[in-house]
Amino acid sequence: MTSPSDAVPIAGAAVGVLGTGSCLPGNVVTNEEVGTPAGVTPEWIAQRTGIRARRWAKPDDVTSSLAATAARTALADAGIGVGDLSLIVVATSTPDSPQPPTAAVVAAELGVPPGTPAFDMNAVCSGFVFALATAERMLHGTPGHALVVGADIYSRILDPADRRTAILFGDGAGAVVLGPVRRRGVIATRLASFPDHRDLISVPAGGSRIPASPESLADGLHYFTMDGRAVRAFVEDHVGPMVDDFLHEHGASASGEESGAPRVHFVPHQANGRMIEKLAADLGFPPERAHATVREYGNTGAASVPVTLDHTASRLAPGDLVLLAGFGGGMAAGLALLEWEPRPTHHT
Repeated sequence: MTSPSDAVPIAGAAVGVLGTGSCLPGNVVTNEEVGTPAGVTPEWIAQRTGIRARRWAKPDDVTSSLAATAARTALADAGIGVGDLSLIVVATSTPDSPQPPTAAVVAAELGVPPGTPAFDMNAVCSGFVFALATAERMLHGTPGHALVVGADIYSRILDPADRRTAILFGDGAGAVVLGPVRRRGVIATRLASFPDHRDLISVPAGGSRIPASPESLADGLHYFTMDGRAVRAFVEDHVGPMVDDFLHEHGASASGEESGAPRVHFVPHQANGRMIEKLAADLGFPPERAHATVREYGNTGAASVPVTLDHTASRLAPGDLVLLAGFGGGMAAGLALLEWEPRPTHHT
């Protein structure tokens, strides 16, 4: 058992997760509520996606407010004050506005001292893992701390009549605090993009290619679009092999059957319940170590990996390995392998 002071070693140590937090809006949206406008039944949704409900933001919620709430929980979990932060990264594809960066709004809400760098990262649903990898590299060899948040409000960009998208998504935010740890912390990361598949997921309008206009609004070009079947094929063709190779490279096993090998917990992007069940089974992860929140919260975009990690943290033991796997628009995929750190005594 450690105390917060015991858990912070000298500069130059490995960087790992010191605390986690999440924020899910209080507005529970049922399958019937999203299914009726989309022309499908609640049973149809549950059978094909494994989703029973999702949370949608209230009218006065914005991405930064969800992110700030998750951040406060993660900071408290880590026993870290805002004055100890060296860096803030917010992964989102639904920012408060095109400018300023949502991270700057979060920093202001938290009262972070001026001069602390804060920036957004958009790699869609893989964004949190991309942000974590970036922050870990920036902290490496320093005694600093980083706040990394994944947050999205997809309910604001969904076409209610599109059954391919409207039934899948929820809103939320998840956060971690990174800092020096005694164990290996973030053992390795791998990031990859596949731009030939960039059109599988998109929001066509609202940028410099198709600026906002009455015509773009009338044509529904500000809605999120996705080719679900092609995305599923992308995950099978690219994400599964990438995970297999990554684990093998670092001497880890999904099954954990090797004598003396540490357990590996799988925390994937919560794209679709059926999809991630198949991915975990194909990779050989036992059901009890393939973690999911999609049933209750749906696909929360860049928030899904940190939200699921936060909900999984109580089941992790010191020395367990945790594989974070994000994948989404771009197309892109990001992996991070962590060794879990003992929690400070203020959590017990």
